[in-house]
Formats: sequence, structure tokens, C-alpha cells
Amino acid sequence: MFSAPQVYLAPMEGVVDHLMRDMLTRLGGFDYCITEFVRVVEQLLPAKSYYRICPELHNNAKTPSGIPVRVQLLGQHPQWLAENAARAVDLGSPGIDLNFGCPAKTVNKSKGGAVLLKTPETLYEIVSAVREAVPAEHTVSAKIRLGFDDKSLALENADAIQQAGANLLTVHARTKVEGYKPPAYWDWIAKIRGAIDIPIIANGEIWTASDALACQQQSNTPHLMVGRGALALPNLGACIKHGQAPMQWHEVKQLLIDYSGYEIFGNKGKYYPNRIKQWLGYMKRQYPEAEQLFNDIHRLQSANDIVKVLSV
Repeated sequence: MFSAPQVYLAPMEGVVDHLMRDMLTRLGGFDYCITEFVRVVEQLLPAKSYYRICPELHNNAKTPSGIPVRVQLLGQHPQWLAENAARAVDLGSPGIDLNFGCPAKTVNKSKGGAVLLKTPETLYEIVSAVREAVPAEHTVSAKIRLGFDDKSLALENADAIQQAGANLLTVHARTKVEGYKPPAYWDWIAKIRGAIDIPIIANGEIWTASDALACQQQSNTPHLMVGRGALALPNLGACIKHGQAPMQWHEVKQLLIDYSGYEIFGNKGKYYPNRIKQWLGYMKRQYPEAEQLFNDIHRLQSANDIVKVLSV
């Protein structure tokens, strides 16, 4: 399916929207993006629901820098997921990604996301229905964790997804209960890799190019997905793919200023103060300067006031 190692930008609910996808893919290194999830209940969603989550559908499902974007669906009902998958593809998505990994309690309580990892047969039914609804030339992929409470069903879940016809599987190397606590169990991805034939993308605790190499070696897969790591180090994709040096702080600060303009003038200004603080929270891991900048703006609620501080 792939002719070279792939680097995917992860779907992060409430964080990696189309503006963030644009900013990060402009920096290079990414081969593909997955959207935040579209929540599917018992209805066929209108086109506007897809355009809101994935405005790139107006641009042949690509970011402005030309990186393809696949719509992700989250739900529990096979038939409704299938109908909505068909709609997303009709609107231009080059395939469908299915979210079986979201650890959020509100999502799991309504039987979506990682809670489905308790029932491999449900995974099979969902993937099978979606695969049947989507033309063969379009990719159907899934994202899972190693399990819900434990890893006992990891291989069975992966096999169910493959048997149902998925083309591709992303594995976040922790269970739902483990959340985002280090470490990520990359060796478990290797176990899954040995049990199924479809390509696997490894995800979890990839913060640097050296982490990426270690993950590739331990998971026995060349393909990676990065999320929080790309927020902490914006050019992580290029560091992994092209051996680029990490961005200097002055470059990162200019990126934050550019992003501020995107947010404020991109009809998302009301979310901007929280978004920029959240991004700086991730950046503290890589840049000591981000700590001071975060402290300077964390009480500010006005976008203009925050931009003034950034511009100093």
C-alpha cells in the first residue's frame, strides 16, 4: 500500500483542526492527516457537518500545502456509520478512518471510541459495514488502543479489523486505562504486526526524531503517527522524515504569531485564547521559553492582548 515510510498527523479532538493542520503541514514531513472525529448517532448527517470538521473537502480533501486529509468517524451503529461513511466519500474524502481509540469518558459512556475494544465482534461489524459502503478504491482505516482495561484482546481486535476488510490500522500503544501516561508499549505493536498482514501505523510517545527511530525499531513498522509531539515540536514531521533540525525558538514564536492571525481571522477567534495557551502548554516540553510566555499570557482573555505579548 505504501512505497515509503509514512508520517501521519494525528487527529486530536479540540486541538488539531483545519487551521492547525494547515500550519503544521506547511512545515513539511507529513504524508497524511486524519480529521477530528465526526460523531455519528442514529442519523445521516448533513453535508455541513463534514465541511465544518473538514473544510479541506472544498480543496479536493487536501490542506493548502497539498497534504491529503481523511475524515474520521466515531460511533457504535454499523449501519449509520456505513451511511455516513458513504456520504463523507461522496463529499470528497479519499477514505474513512474509524475511531476505536478515544479514551474520553463522555464518548465511552455512549458506547463510542475505546469502549468498543471490549467487543471484537462489534469492531468487525462496524468495519465490515463501512467497507461495504465505501468504494474499493477508497481506504478504510481504523485507530485503536491496545485494549480498554488490559491488552488481552489486542490481537483479536486487530484481526477482527483486518478480517472485516480494513486496509490500514493505526495502533496507539497504550490501553484506555493507561491514558497518556508513559511509557508507550511499542513492543505490543510488533506483536500485532506479526499477527496481521495489513500495514500498521505506530502511535504514542513520539516526541523527537530519536523517539521515532526507537518506535520504528521496537514496533517493527516504518509508519508513524504523531500528535502531541507535533504540538510540542512543530516541525517534528520534517525532523523525522528529512532529518531537519528542531525549530529555533524565534521561529516557533513567529509561527505562534502567524497562527494567531489564522485563528482570529478564520472565524475561530472566540476559541483563540484557550487554543494558544493549550499549544504553549505542549511546547513547554521542548522549549523552556514557552514556560515564561505561558505565564505572561495565562490570565489574558483578549486575543489582541495575547498577540501584543507574542509580538514583543
